[in-house]
Amino acid sequence: MKAMQLYQAPEGISLHRTRVPEPTPGKGEVLILVHAVGVTPTELVWYPTTHTKDGAERKNAIPGHEFSGVIAAFSEDVTGLTLGQPVYGMNDWFAEGATAEFCLTIPTCIAPKPSTLSHAEAATIPIGALTAWQGLFDHAKLQPKERVLIHGGAGAVGIFAVQLAHRHGAYVIATASTPTLDLVTQLGADEIIDYKTSRFQDLVRDIDVVFDTVGGETRDLSLPILKPEGRMITIAADAESSSDPRVKESFFIVEPNQTQLIEIAKLLDAGSLKTFVNAAVPLEDAPAAYAKTIPQKLGYGKVVITLAD
Repeated sequence: MKAMQLYQAPEGISLHRTRVPEPTPGKGEVLILVHAVGVTPTELVWYPTTHTKDGAERKNAIPGHEFSGVIAAFSEDVTGLTLGQPVYGMNDWFAEGATAEFCLTIPTCIAPKPSTLSHAEAATIPIGALTAWQGLFDHAKLQPKERVLIHGGAGAVGIFAVQLAHRHGAYVIATASTPTLDLVTQLGADEIIDYKTSRFQDLVRDIDVVFDTVGGETRDLSLPILKPEGRMITIAADAESSSDPRVKESFFIVEPNQTQLIEIAKLLDAGSLKTFVNAAVPLEDAPAAYAKTIPQKLGYGKVVITLAD
């Protein structure tokens, strides 16, 4: 099958189009015929991309862990699925990704694709929406009427975090850049701070929850504006190396979750949640997509790679 694999060269990591054997489902596994896969450029340097679960060096990984497609095969012990069924989801970070014609996953990592969306649209959702859901509700325990500050309100995660927090009845404050202020307002933000022209730490206080998608100084400057009982959550990887225990404790990594994918699909089909495709490109343009050098039709939303028709 056609696939994109990572290769380590003296000048750095690069993506190459290759042919690899089509995977066969093992016990408890499902084979997906991939129609579209979301692009997360930073994934190329993440630990699971370069290492195995036991810490050994990993070579020639296939990236792309959020996808939309149809079920092509499954092992005899898998029940409740049908061949040709449209599904979307994300697979384990240490598994081979979906920037290929086929990928393997397990049933609990997938859910029926939102029926109102194309495969390209559906592929933009799993990582961003699950991260927003798990951050707001599983980790921060956001409550209605609480004040939540979302850094990066027009980012891949922030777009969903703003919508979900607004729908939950929270008072939503979001940071964004000038070109995306109107978008973040339309998504449900009650207040917007243009981080290009204003300092959020001078404008807000008494925050119940900070959802940080940026890291570094932005995250650190957010700690003083929290209420005494306020909660910080962050997905910025530099939190893992912080010496501040509050920062370390705030960090989480999104996990596949079928139940949440089902609920997210319901919201999308009801029109209560929106997603955006920034650009859709064929497999051969994957290197440019990961390098962020392809033309983009929007200043927000996700780039996807399309495969099967």
